[in-house]
Amino acid sequence: MQLTRPANLVTALADIFAGLTIAGFTFSDSSPLPLLGATLGLYGGGVVMNDVFDAQLDAIERPERPIPSGRVSRSSASMLGITLLSLGIILAALISFESGLIGLSIALCTLIYNRLAKHHALMGPVVMGLCRGGNLILGMSLIPASLSRWGWIALVPIIYIAAITMISQDEVHGGKRRTLYFAALLYLMVLVTQLTVGYLQGNLLPTLPFLLLHTWMIGRPLWNAVQNPIGPMIGKAVKAGVISLIVMNATWCMVFGLWPVALAVLCLLPLSLWLARAFAVT
Repeated sequence: MQLTRPANLVTALADIFAGLTIAGFTFSDSSPLPLLGATLGLYGGGVVMNDVFDAQLDAIERPERPIPSGRVSRSSASMLGITLLSLGIILAALISFESGLIGLSIALCTLIYNRLAKHHALMGPVVMGLCRGGNLILGMSLIPASLSRWGWIALVPIIYIAAITMISQDEVHGGKRRTLYFAALLYLMVLVTQLTVGYLQGNLLPTLPFLLLHTWMIGRPLWNAVQNPIGPMIGKAVKAGVISLIVMNATWCMVFGLWPVALAVLCLLPLSLWLARAFAVT
């Protein structure tokens, strides 16, 4: 359970709900269920493999993690990660061939990030962002025609996750304020994009409360980190950014006018916060 980071898994479910809403799904049947299972497998497998590839580094920086502490062997963790990724691809393929390809692409991106890109200042944030953008597209893939019109929205979580990943590179040893300022600029781009699309869709006023909540959740810890850019403060900013993905996805649901789905997604936030108390987010 610790390896899969349960609080983060909840945010992956929110991605799928947002993607379905953007695509125009009416939530009138249970056809998206395989996509929900797929995202749990892909995200869970990705974070497990993160710990597998980082086992030696974690032995120095985070010896309390399951693998370096000896509670889970590296081989067992590898098997768990591969199994979850494979399950995610298979479940996605049950929807369509295209969905299966998207699932495969997400799995490959997670492996590329964990093995090659993670510690690269530019490629790390970009590749991790592609994983989350792919997850949103995975939800949209239930209605393939939506991708040609709204597929560009996947750039928004790519930018958002790139900001979080960039911040997280300084989580252990502390960082520089300019990195945090640049992350704040990327966050602002995300918020302005949602505000603009909400206006164009005629849903500006009901979108505003979600946007304000999201701004408060990510802005407060980021500002605290700017004031004191030490590892623990940066870690709190990273954790807030990850958990707040639920609010960002709820905002997308409201942008496209499905307020019942937006509220349902927002209800995932207390669950994720509760799980974050028991399991590591980063």
